[in-house]
Amino acid sequence: MVLLQRSVVAIALCGVIAVEGFYLPGANSQAFADNDPVKLKVNKLTSTKTLMPIDYYRLPFCIPEGGAKMDNENLGEFLSGDRIESSPYVLQMKNDMYCEQLCIANLGRGEQRGVQPNKFVKAIRKNYHNNWIVDNLSSASKAENDKEVTTRYWQGFPVGFIGNDGQAYVNNHVNIEIMYHPSDTETDKYRIVRFVVEPFSIKHDSEPVVDDTNDVDDTHVLTRVAKINNPIDSCAPNAKTHTTYDMITQSGREPQRASGQVLFTYDVKWELNTEVKWASRWDIYLNMDDAVPAKVHWLSIANSLVIVFVLSAMIAAILIRNLRRDISRYNRLATDEEKAEDLEEYGWKLVHADVFRPPTFSPLLLAVACGTGAQLL
Repeated sequence: MVLLQRSVVAIALCGVIAVEGFYLPGANSQAFADNDPVKLKVNKLTSTKTLMPIDYYRLPFCIPEGGAKMDNENLGEFLSGDRIESSPYVLQMKNDMYCEQLCIANLGRGEQRGVQPNKFVKAIRKNYHNNWIVDNLSSASKAENDKEVTTRYWQGFPVGFIGNDGQAYVNNHVNIEIMYHPSDTETDKYRIVRFVVEPFSIKHDSEPVVDDTNDVDDTHVLTRVAKINNPIDSCAPNAKTHTTYDMITQSGREPQRASGQVLFTYDVKWELNTEVKWASRWDIYLNMDDAVPAKVHWLSIANSLVIVFVLSAMIAAILIRNLRRDISRYNRLATDEEKAEDLEEYGWKLVHADVFRPPTFSPLLLAVACGTGAQLL
């Protein structure tokens, strides 16, 4: 018996020594070969102003062929309230794309005094952000101006912005930048370690194309949905350059207002990064707590306190009402009929001693069930 126990302990210790762990919240590592499809999924839109998330496809974004489908990968994403869905964006490992056309969407009527704005304008004015996911990695946001380039690793990237003229403009073009490094365990395969989105607003002077089968590429089946009359350098025919801030700020270029027919486009740029390890790719996200405005924390705390106070007041009102009724009945003068009969306990007195009363059937089973339930909770 002693020998058997020692063997079990030795096997357990060997198993502990042989275990190799990695650190990542809620996902396993995944490697991709050249030209393998990489899913880009969209999550709910969030805002620091309203704290009320909305479904991504509640706004008239481009919809994937066959319709959007829920794409939660684990129970935790579902329980946390995430609404992760498929997207029409086509990504392939190490395959750069240049000004790919997605669709032409009708965003609704323009902004006018006395007229209710469309959904996009409302979302932009409430500072809603897109939250995209690639390989279980949330998108970072890159913002660029004449002086600096800033990258934020929280809350995704904005749906649009308010211009100096007070009008709402939509970000209808995105540069999708993905960093990768070779897999340590698999040959000719790669792992994703960074996912950054740089949004732009570009006013494409375009005309819809009904049938354009000549532009189909053998590597990724995409068709042109519009003919751009004033393309920027990256959107010109057969262009092999990515969209930059200088291109969209050239003389004569204007941002796209959040109204009417809008052409959505995107670039995909793959970049080798051997410095960031896959197991530590989430570290920069977890270290961005200071970037979250204090307003978000205070609003969350206030929201929780209001809910606690409301529920406590409801419970207190119910208890006081029942106890007051029982106490008044106990304190009133007894009638002759009540004196003749022993007053039976009722109301809250029926359960005042139940906590000390053992069950009549299998007290041990109750104790085991309570203990197990407490551990599971």
